[in-house]
Amino acid sequence: MKIIKLYFIVFCTLFILPYSAVMAYEEANYEVVSKNEVYEIRIYSDRLAVETMKSGIDSNFRKLFNYISGRNDTQEKIKMTTPVTQVEKNGNMSMQFYLPSKFNSENAPNPSRKDVKIVNIEGGYYAVLRYSGRASDGNFIKHKEILEKELQKNNISIISPPIRATYDSPFTLPMNRRNEAMFKVELN
Repeated sequence: MKIIKLYFIVFCTLFILPYSAVMAYEEANYEVVSKNEVYEIRIYSDRLAVETMKSGIDSNFRKLFNYISGRNDTQEKIKMTTPVTQVEKNGNMSMQFYLPSKFNSENAPNPSRKDVKIVNIEGGYYAVLRYSGRASDGNFIKHKEILEKELQKNNISIISPPIRATYDSPFTLPMNRRNEAMFKVELN
């Protein structure tokens, strides 16, 4: 009986608890329009995000986290959402936190830092390859290359740089993490 309890505790710790924390976050809405064994095509609506591009003393993540922690013009604390995305823009790596759906361009608090901005992430069709493991550069590059080759093979036009999307905290076990490589695409 003690062995069964031990197995139950280990199972809950490894498989149930990591998912319950993620499910508490609001996720960007999308609809899957097609799917194959490698990737899926999703359609997203426009989404509001807070973005920063330049690393300095504070990391990009820290700057955005400070914004949602109340370092904005209204000192409002904002709930974390998923995913956190990174994409190269004009030679710089940008990072975005999506704002909860209750915000729009009229009611989103303005950032208190000049290097943090509210931006609209344009909706449209996105090809997405989901993978687990660490959110390392190497793991992302490997999966974005797989996605890129599959899209080329299927004659789907890529119209954006690769986008890295992460959904879990660094404390989530790598095997339980949800990461995605994405491209905005044009469908015929």
